[in-house]
Amino acid sequence: MKTWNKYLIGAFLVVQAVAAWGQGRHTFTLGDSAFMLDGKPFQMISGEMHYPRIPREAWRHRMKMAKAMGLNTIGTYVFWNVHEPEKGVFSFTGNNDIVEFVKIAQQEGLWVVLRPSPYVCAEWEFGGYPYWLQSEKGLIVRSKEPGYIREYKSYIKEVGKLLAPLQINHGGNILMVQIENEYGSYGEDKSYLALNQQIFKEAGFDGLLFTCDPAKDLVRGHLPGLLPGVNGLDDPAKVKKLINENHGGKGPYYIPEWYPAWFDWWGTPHHTVPASQYAGRLDSVLAAGISINMYMFHGGTTRGFMNGANYDDNKPFEPQISSYDYDAPLDEAGNPTPKFIAFRNVISKYIPTGKKLPPVPKKKPSISIAKIELRQSVMLSDALPKPVNNTHPMTFEELKQDYGFVLYRTSVDGGNAGVLNLQGLRDYAVVMVNGKTVGTLDRRLNKDSIKLNLPPGKVQVDILVENMGRINFGKYMLQNTKGITQKVSWNGVELNNWQHFRFPFSDLASFKFSSSKTATAPVLRKGSFQLSNPGDTYLDMRQWGKGMVWINGHNLGKYWEIGPQQTLYVPKEWLKKGRNDIVVLELTKPSQTSLQSLPRHILNQLQ
Repeated sequence: MKTWNKYLIGAFLVVQAVAAWGQGRHTFTLGDSAFMLDGKPFQMISGEMHYPRIPREAWRHRMKMAKAMGLNTIGTYVFWNVHEPEKGVFSFTGNNDIVEFVKIAQQEGLWVVLRPSPYVCAEWEFGGYPYWLQSEKGLIVRSKEPGYIREYKSYIKEVGKLLAPLQINHGGNILMVQIENEYGSYGEDKSYLALNQQIFKEAGFDGLLFTCDPAKDLVRGHLPGLLPGVNGLDDPAKVKKLINENHGGKGPYYIPEWYPAWFDWWGTPHHTVPASQYAGRLDSVLAAGISINMYMFHGGTTRGFMNGANYDDNKPFEPQISSYDYDAPLDEAGNPTPKFIAFRNVISKYIPTGKKLPPVPKKKPSISIAKIELRQSVMLSDALPKPVNNTHPMTFEELKQDYGFVLYRTSVDGGNAGVLNLQGLRDYAVVMVNGKTVGTLDRRLNKDSIKLNLPPGKVQVDILVENMGRINFGKYMLQNTKGITQKVSWNGVELNNWQHFRFPFSDLASFKFSSSKTATAPVLRKGSFQLSNPGDTYLDMRQWGKGMVWINGHNLGKYWEIGPQQTLYVPKEWLKKGRNDIVVLELTKPSQTSLQSLPRHILNQLQ
């Protein structure tokens, strides 16, 4: 009898499991003019936000804010260099836990459009590609070159293991998956796109696949048979015409990237667009039944060294700032802006009959922190790791270093004046003579030379080079090595016999701090502060020069006095009651020893 009961219980559990799976499973297909969710027309009202740009602890809050604005879907890229930082080494935990991000969206009643691509652009380092691809002999990204395809397949296979089961046709909440990303802005090889499609299918992505391109490049970047999304266009008639022409005379109609604002780069004004310029456009698109994804709904922060850069033949090198506020409806800290309210008012007209939008959560409280003294320090020249020696300067890639800084050291005969020239500087350099800073060089300004008066005797020349972000868009992505990429000369004579000291700043544990003393070159400064009630805050870096900040081990990103960003956002989630530790890397004002915080950001001040 006990055995029979055991079988009955087992059978009952199986039936329950099958029933639960059936309840969670949906269908999502292409209708002639609309997406069809469980056989009924469905209009995606979506917003883009990226899990690496938001503290994991805040993901759910941002999802609730999305619901409060009226969104029913979230779009996100999947970032290859985040998930495979070194060849064959995969990371899907902590802030890289894309599976948890998607599941939280499902718990909050949101669908997801997934964009593993694997090229993402996104103002992200190397467009999302891992740096080590450049060290693979003959490898050419965004091509059918066998080495690239091999690595691409390996990566997408890992992504598929985790995320393919979360597609809507398997009971999850991922509606669609994008292959490649704005490929038409780069090339037009349809066989390459077809290979992308095959790779995704082999990885388990057996639901709806789509492509997206700017309007002017859509014909080049679209793979016949897949739904073409059109980016950056919000004239309903033009959107429908373009998609009809490339999709057998029918829809659905989808704008995967609708831009209600823009991003910033160092040394240029902060980009803002009034909500009034876009609320009417959003209204017209939704009224026409077109599905839309706002890029961005919430930008967040590009922390650490993950900012990208733009560069082409018609403009200088443009490294992007750490704030990815984007003048989005939800600001960098996750608070609603006037744009949020304006868009919510529009969206409220298009929600299903009988439904009401959730109330808008109150703005989160923020705090200011009084003067923080950084009483301990260590100069980089006093904390040198083991050197790598070579006749000629080596690039970051040759040194197997992903991000951060490399200090290049050699010696010359002094007692004369002349010009120190760096050929192929990428991207910013602090030049030191006998341990003291004498000037800086800057790729943005095409400044690669400096006049020096050297003291008599043997002179030690140090050049601390910063990788300011690999190019994330265009043909120069294939020329993305960092460091001193050619040679250094003194008065026209090439300098040889270099020591290379690597500073990736992936871990600060190896640095030995002591009581502050006079610093004459790049320095790390350390301090602490006490909090009784943690809250969001913004470090005021206007008195500092150039560098980056860590709080409680979290890298907050870069600051630079030239602006427009003058503050660094500190999430409440990363602060503690009681003691909090802070470390600042300062490159150009080594004597600075204190800072404070503000209850608001400053993103619009150029100096």
